[in-house]
Amino acid sequence: MTTTTVIAPPLEQAPPAHNARRRPPTRRRSTPLTIAMLAALAYFLLPLFWLLVAATKNTQDLINSFGLWFSRAPQLLTNIKATFTQDDGVFVHWLLNTAVYAVVSALGAALLAAAAGYGFAKFRFRGDRAAFNLVLGAIMVPATALAIPTYLLFAKVGLVNTPWAIILPSLVNPFGLYLMRVYAADAVPDSVLEAARIDGAGEARIFFRIALRLLAPGLVTVILFTLVATWNNYFLPLIMLNDPNLYPITVGLSSWAAQAQNGGAGASGDMLPLVVTGSLISIVPLVIAFLLLQRYWQSGLSTGSVKQ
Repeated sequence: MTTTTVIAPPLEQAPPAHNARRRPPTRRRSTPLTIAMLAALAYFLLPLFWLLVAATKNTQDLINSFGLWFSRAPQLLTNIKATFTQDDGVFVHWLLNTAVYAVVSALGAALLAAAAGYGFAKFRFRGDRAAFNLVLGAIMVPATALAIPTYLLFAKVGLVNTPWAIILPSLVNPFGLYLMRVYAADAVPDSVLEAARIDGAGEARIFFRIALRLLAPGLVTVILFTLVATWNNYFLPLIMLNDPNLYPITVGLSSWAAQAQNGGAGASGDMLPLVVTGSLISIVPLVIAFLLLQRYWQSGLSTGSVKQ
């Protein structure tokens, strides 16, 4: 009996993974979303571009020339110099007042929001849910609705026409408290707190030495939000302050705009170019703050919004 041996052909080996060609990911494009994005970009950038262009013009060019392009004789440096020297340099005083109000309010509001948010996230006490729901309800109340009651309250204690009339109301930030509560729930592990308590650390020491470091990105987020809100605040300083030396930049430029509408002119010329140039200068510190703290702000928003 003859035995036949069949030799199977060798199997084809798959090419190594590193030699396999990978197709590039397909880029999806949506025309409606692209149009919407460009429209949103134009909505936010066109006013800034107009402000930059208008700050290079005199009163006649502001009225007669095309609003979205420069005049034949730009005078940005002249307008900036006139803005800083008008009324014995009161614009510099307004700018410093605004910086003090905004920085103190932002730091204080962030610290209070971090402490309250940390407490709501890591401690359980009777009525904690009701108290937190009250905070959520406070977010829905517009700040302008509280301006008059706040004025009457401050008038009783003699704080009207003082810097505290601007700083103290800005320290209360319900949205910042809510944001810090959500952020602290995930950013501060319970195991770390328990380990610190076992080592004998008190609650105050745990908060200032451990929790605050873990809450740093969320703190920066609250600081930015409060900084912008206080810097751009107009109605509260308008009703609280009577002394022009205490004005923030918003109320000060509004007083210049009123003079421009009434036909008033200072020693350096018409007031309208000064109002526009002052408005351009006033946004520069906010832009710098956002550029410096942008990465902390983005990480604070993303980390605090994801629950693991």
